[in-house]
Amino acid sequence: MKTVLSIMPGLRAPAFFLALLGVLAPGVASAQGQPMRPPVSSQPVPGELELAKMIWSTMAMVDHANRSGNYSVLRDTSATGFQIQNDPSRLAEIFAQIRASRVDVGNALIVAPTYTAPPTLLQADVFRVQGYFALRPTPIFFDLYFQWEQGRWKLFGISIEP
Repeated sequence: MKTVLSIMPGLRAPAFFLALLGVLAPGVASAQGQPMRPPVSSQPVPGELELAKMIWSTMAMVDHANRSGNYSVLRDTSATGFQIQNDPSRLAEIFAQIRASRVDVGNALIVAPTYTAPPTLLQADVFRVQGYFALRPTPIFFDLYFQWEQGRWKLFGISIEP
């Protein structure tokens, strides 16, 4: 069982461990004699693999949007606050400079992100992650914000610069 668990993404999240503890140790009793189940967090902190997946997914969406000129999927899969502030035409304007420079954002999918600061929890439901993809000749820098919404982390803010 340990081998299976070690290859699944997001397993370093505290909520996963608490849930796993409840499954593997259901006989642990509280002072009242009732089985004690640790509370499961409603917004798990993303583990290393899940965080990388979120960053790569965001980069893939930006790449597809830049190639197609259609920013609807990027907008529609993001947090509600992001959707309110950005319609697809505004996102097209925001990413116009990257499109004009012909930087292939999709190349970010072939290398691991390098973090310039650890992910920072800004509020209970929003965190920020900063870093870059060490691509040659042009690295791609990112500054991303994710918000916990509808049971998952969704894009809340984005800055990408070559």
